[in-house]
Amino acid sequence: MEWDKKTLSAVFDHTLLKPDASQNDIKKICNEAVRYGFAAVCINPVHVSFAAELLKASPVRTCTVIGFPSGAGASESKAEEAGISIRNGADELDMVINIGALKENNYKLVEKDILSVLEKSGGALVKVIIETCYLDEKDIIAVCKIAKAAGAHFIKTSTGFGSEGATVDNIRLIRKIIGNDMKIKAAGGIRTLEKTLDMLKAGADRIGTSAGVRIISEIK
Repeated sequence: MEWDKKTLSAVFDHTLLKPDASQNDIKKICNEAVRYGFAAVCINPVHVSFAAELLKASPVRTCTVIGFPSGAGASESKAEEAGISIRNGADELDMVINIGALKENNYKLVEKDILSVLEKSGGALVKVIIETCYLDEKDIIAVCKIAKAAGAHFIKTSTGFGSEGATVDNIRLIRKIIGNDMKIKAAGGIRTLEKTLDMLKAGADRIGTSAGVRIISEIK
């Protein structure tokens, strides 16, 4: 596929998840998202109401994170956070799985975690962050099957706070597992046009990055 600025912009979740982000910072990325035609802005829950109000007259969606970045909170806490975010105007929820439960093969708890957020999502898109840097192939296969069976909409590779972000090999593996029934968001360490295109070619549908403006500017 040939990518121009408009079509490539539409795959980006313009991301700002730094803990010291101010409302001025959120306003800046919302304005950039509208200007460039990005798919969504991805921000911490505390900023959802503000961003949703700024974006309400545009097609840009408001995305927030749940159980971020460790995924180690209780399922009930994640569900409550999801419900609050939806009431505040979120269109998409990127939730971090219980990584420890997955590593010890407690698949019922992993499923409970995902379902708890889906039940509070109000029909919003739910992306399941699996944090691939901590997982082996067996773990990735298991969690993708669990998320697919639960009814989640996306697998997302990474929080961007782990030891490694998205890789082409993991995107290909995830696509092989989930087929065409779910989508993939590649995130973490994607800062160049070349890497963006590599992720899309491997099977990603969305790109989570704080470097979207710079990447788009690379297109001649």
